Amino acid sequence: MSSLTSSAPFTQAVVSSMRKLYPESLADKSFDNTGLLLEAPFNPSRRQRNSVLLTIDLTKAVADEAIKRKDSVVVAYHPIIFRGLKSLTLNDPQQQSLLRLAQEGISVYSPHTAVDSVPGGMADWLCDVVTGAITPTSSSSSPSLSSKLQSSSSEVYTKAAFPQPPRSTTQSSPTPHTRSTIHPSPPPIPEGFESAGAGRLVTFSTPQRLTSIIDRIASGTGYPAGIPIAVPQNTSVDDAYITTIGICPGSGSSVLLKAGVPLPDLLFTGELSHHEALAAIERGSFVVALSHSNTERGYLHSAMREKLLTTLKTEWEAVRSQALGALTDAAKQGAQGEAKSDAYADVEVIVDVSERDRDPYGFMVLSLK
Repeated sequence: MSSLTSSAPFTQAVVSSMRKLYPESLADKSFDNTGLLLEAPFNPSRRQRNSVLLTIDLTKAVADEAIKRKDSVVVAYHPIIFRGLKSLTLNDPQQQSLLRLAQEGISVYSPHTAVDSVPGGMADWLCDVVTGAITPTSSSSSPSLSSKLQSSSSEVYTKAAFPQPPRSTTQSSPTPHTRSTIHPSPPPIPEGFESAGAGRLVTFSTPQRLTSIIDRIASGTGYPAGIPIAVPQNTSVDDAYITTIGICPGSGSSVLLKAGVPLPDLLFTGELSHHEALAAIERGSFVVALSHSNTERGYLHSAMREKLLTTLKTEWEAVRSQALGALTDAAKQGAQGEAKSDAYADVEVIVDVSERDRDPYGFMVLSLK
C-alpha cells in the first residue's frame, strides 16, 4: 500500500461503515453530493488517531477541532463540496478548511440525504421526538429561561442563545401512532432499507395538544430559546389539537409542499420561506420551523454516534485482522513497514460529536428584566 495513493486503513473502514449504515444510493442525487469528498493520503510516519468527529457543518471552528484532536475522519452531514469546483485555493474560507485537513491527513465524508432517508435515520428520529419516544437522560437538560439566556449589552434583548442537544437520551414508550414515508425512494432499494425515502408522516391514534408536541420538540432539540411557529389566522395554539405531522429535517419545502400531497395538521421542519409558510397556514396547517440544523444536530448525539461506533468496531476488527494476517515478515521491515504494521495493530476506535458545531442562527429574545 503506497502512502501517496490511498487513504488510511482506518479511514477506509469508516467509509465502509457509513455506507453500510446510510447507503449512498438512497441519497437524492438530483441535487445532493454525498460520499467521500476529501480523501487524505495515508502517511504511516505521521499517523492520525483512530477517531471520527461527527458534525452537521464543517466550519473553520470544526476543522480546528478535528486538527487539534488528530482525528482520521470528519463525518460532516452537510456536504462542504456541493457544486463543481474550478479551483481549490486558500482564498475561500471553506476551501481553506479542506486544504488544511488534507495537509493534516484528515478525510471528509458526507452522507446528507442518505441519513434522512434510511429507516431509523434522521427523519425517524424526529418522529421519535414528536411522539415522545426519546427523552433526555440528564435532569439538567431543561434549564429555566433565565439561566439559559445570558445578559447582553443591549438594553432590550438577551445575548444570542444556541440550543445544545441532549448528549444522551433514553427510549420511552411513544404516544400511539403510525408513521409512513412521504416520498419512498425509487428502486432498486438495498435489502433492509425498504421503507427508505424522504419525509415522514406521523398519524396519532388520538389527537394531541399542540402545546404538548411543542414541549417534546423543545426537549429533543435542546430547549431553544425560541420556537418559530406559524399559526393559521383566527386559531389559538393553546386550543389546537394535532392528528397528523409532516416531518422533514433541514429544508422541508420540496418534501412537505409537493403538489398533490395533502397537508398535515402540523409541518415540522428546519425552514420554510415566508411565502411557503403563508401558503401552509392559509390552508389551515401549523408550521414549526426550528432553524435548519437545529432539526438535525440532536441525531448525531442520540443515534448516529452509537450506530457508527458499533458498526465501525466490527468493521475495523475485520480489516485489521485480515491485514495483519496477510503482512509478511519482509513487508514489516523498515520504518514504513513498521509504521504500517503499527497502524493495523491499533485496536482503538473513537467516535465523538463536535463541540464547536452549531446552527449559524441563535436566538436573541426580549429581555425579562
